[in-house]
Amino acid sequence: MGTSILSHQRGSRLFFTATWIFLAIAAAAILLPFVWMVLTSFKPESDVFAYPPRLWPNIWTLENYTDIWQQIPMLRFFINSVVFAGSVTIISLFLDSLAAYAFSRLKFPGRDILFLFVLIALMLPFQVTFIPVYVTVQSMGLLNSFAGLIIPRATNAFGIFMLRQFFNGIPHELDDAARIDGATEFYIYSRVILPLSGPALATLAVFHFMYNWNDFLWPLLITKTTEMRNLPAGLALFMGQHNIEYGLIMAGATLALLPLFIAFLFAQKYFVQSIVMTGLKE
Repeated sequence: MGTSILSHQRGSRLFFTATWIFLAIAAAAILLPFVWMVLTSFKPESDVFAYPPRLWPNIWTLENYTDIWQQIPMLRFFINSVVFAGSVTIISLFLDSLAAYAFSRLKFPGRDILFLFVLIALMLPFQVTFIPVYVTVQSMGLLNSFAGLIIPRATNAFGIFMLRQFFNGIPHELDDAARIDGATEFYIYSRVILPLSGPALATLAVFHFMYNWNDFLWPLLITKTTEMRNLPAGLALFMGQHNIEYGLIMAGATLALLPLFIAFLFAQKYFVQSIVMTGLKE
């Protein structure tokens, strides 16, 4: 019996060690492109094309970070991305949470059918709908404007579905108690449901901000002038119109990634809480 327990413990340790080795290799494979991008942004152009390739720069330089602001309107691209991604995130959180509250807490005719349409919209890829949406935006005269960028993204089927599932886990007795005290539905939504949904809202905010900050196709279609481009579309335009300087491109990509990294660091605690709390719900 002692031999069996010893062999079981040895097998568990081997499995634990093998799991950690696999996860370490996977993490290294995922992080390597980002590490290469950041280190390349500090290399002079001659060092970028050195053979054999070197991960660590031979010469450290900040010229790429200083030159990129002069060669392309980086500040304009950055401001456009902040306005676009930030506005879409704020508006989507409000509208998605309103719709999710209605689907989760209210009873009205056709509720389940309407939610079925939300699920159908969740299954449709953007490439299926972007031509009709583009024609609609064009007919409204909103091309090359922040309104044309933001309004079609003002709500999201994934956000409605995610928040609806989270709201379903909040006890309905809280709603009933508030209604007995004379609370309106909007009061229950804003003062009862939303304060209990901080982890889910923070997680959805990170998803919305990350998706729209990195969006390339939609801003490229809607915007017509360089002054309206966001960071991904602007950097791609720079690559197409100039001799490609990879150090500059890597510096721009690093600067574009930095706000997402900061946002994730601030929201990481809520992100983990959302996953844990969602896993505990039936």
